[in-house]
Amino acid sequence: MTNESVKNETIEELDIETVDPTAGKDKQERRPFPGWLYGVLFVVFDAIGVAALQIGVSQSTTRVKLSNNMWLTGWGFVSKMWTSLNFVALLNLLLWGVLYLMLLMLCNRFWVATPVFLAVTFIVAVIEHFKVSIRYEAILPSDLNFLKADAGNLMSFMPAGAQWTILIAVAAFAAFVALFVFLNRIDARHGRLFRGSDKQSRSVNAIARLLLILLPGLFFTLYSMQVSTVGSWAKSFATAMGDMPSMWDSVYDAQRNGPLVAFTRQLNPKVMVKPDDYSEETMKQVAARYEKAAKKINVERSANMTDSTVIYVLSESFSDPSRVPGLKVNKDSMPNIRKIKQSTTSGLMLSSGYGGGTANLEYMGLSGLSMANFDSSLTSPYQQLVPSEHWTPTINQMWGAPKNSIGLHPYESSMYSRATNYKKFGFSHFYTLTGPDVISHQDKIDESPYVSDEATYQSTLEEVRKTKSNQFLQVITMQNHMPYHEWYKHNDFKAESTTSEPLGEDEQESIETYQKGASLTDEATAGFLDELDKLDKPVTVVFYGDHLPGIYSSASADDDNSLALHQTDYFIWSNKASGTQGNKIDNAEYSSPNFFVAQAAEHMDAKVSPYLAFLTEM
Repeated sequence: MTNESVKNETIEELDIETVDPTAGKDKQERRPFPGWLYGVLFVVFDAIGVAALQIGVSQSTTRVKLSNNMWLTGWGFVSKMWTSLNFVALLNLLLWGVLYLMLLMLCNRFWVATPVFLAVTFIVAVIEHFKVSIRYEAILPSDLNFLKADAGNLMSFMPAGAQWTILIAVAAFAAFVALFVFLNRIDARHGRLFRGSDKQSRSVNAIARLLLILLPGLFFTLYSMQVSTVGSWAKSFATAMGDMPSMWDSVYDAQRNGPLVAFTRQLNPKVMVKPDDYSEETMKQVAARYEKAAKKINVERSANMTDSTVIYVLSESFSDPSRVPGLKVNKDSMPNIRKIKQSTTSGLMLSSGYGGGTANLEYMGLSGLSMANFDSSLTSPYQQLVPSEHWTPTINQMWGAPKNSIGLHPYESSMYSRATNYKKFGFSHFYTLTGPDVISHQDKIDESPYVSDEATYQSTLEEVRKTKSNQFLQVITMQNHMPYHEWYKHNDFKAESTTSEPLGEDEQESIETYQKGASLTDEATAGFLDELDKLDKPVTVVFYGDHLPGIYSSASADDDNSLALHQTDYFIWSNKASGTQGNKIDNAEYSSPNFFVAQAAEHMDAKVSPYLAFLTEM
């Protein structure tokens, strides 16, 4: 061996000795993350996503509190797993995790998919926060239609201080991105979930990833399509996990059950079972039948309903406590309305609700459709049906231009999505506490948190007096809404049980407070009609209580009392200028809100359309 070759060999050995220790050190510093760690991080970031969405809807209303602040919303959402065995938080983790898993499988890079997942989460949470701040309403499926039609105007919906919310979200996201860059750097796998060097392993991995996209996607789709259908596996599963729909308030619903659970529940409600013989030809025959019936009815009638102003008064929870089984009251809480009922068309209304369901009765009155027409899965037309309809026919549209249709409700305009729905119904104004049209009179009585019926009637009278034209006015009062906590001073109403079981302390307090409120409604209603009687324009009022208050726990414990607890009072009254004051129609003893428009037409001696002829015959 020559000296030159020995020298080269020595250099080669030196090179090996120089490189190997460095490579070993680098390899030791950058170990691949084990699979179990990815699993733990998956749960952590899934939980962060759910928490971000929950924070987005954590704002409470300024009115009587149903919703909660951030602390109660977040902690209560989790703690009820062990305090109430309610696992709806886990249901949200599951649903959001399914979407997260699909994204991971699509990218096959944990440190790429996760920031995308969190970016989408934070964007949705910020939008939720903005919508709750501006309209006190959670994101609904119908908002997707808005994005298609008016996406260019999104910036105009930013609330005051929006820039700070955006900055906080961006800062939080930037911090996570920095963390992911660091973790990606120290992870020798670089977040690669499926690895394979040979062709066979790559094929197996591709199949596994495809299955982990398709199967979770199928689960999420089937769940979303069936969760609102009574009797479906998805509905049963959601209920078992603790989903308790609160359709009257989308924010409270999202807080209580999670934004994603609340959202998916409204994606595909089952509206109605299609009749076997339903066809265009069948409907033409039905239309012809009732067109003929309308002509027959109209031969004997001389007036037009739209030649008068018609006011629908939905009196919140108004009913007669003396009719409640097992209850004795010391005096009448509705003497004026009882007297009015004796002199005009009146009777008892069969309510589909007890203690709630106002918007359903309201919808029935405006549309002429009974809740019995719909599938039992449809629990709230205002939120599950109307938003997806291109046009919703309602009786106010008979009065023509929107300027002739006015709505008044002294509470949140967002409740039951009324603000949006009333615009779709063709109302030019919907006056509420929150606007954009703000109701003029907002007086309250003593310690009551709600606007009094007297104040609501004053606002209504102002609208009637504004014009000589005939109008349709929809009035939804709030004075007698739950809860009932000794709001009124000098309350001399008393209630007691006629059974062997005395009333509970809370039950008695609620009943006696409610009685006082009902008596104030009675007085205010009589005064309202007196003022309408002074007007030199024809006015007809349809007054009804939507349901009994849910305070009769003793009576409701007995199923035999069910009918009595679903009967409220109604009357149809006309002023002197109408020429039909004192009219009484036949078969008025019992009714339902969907029949009121047909009954009002008969009371007013007004001609009917084929649809009203159908309701008249029903």
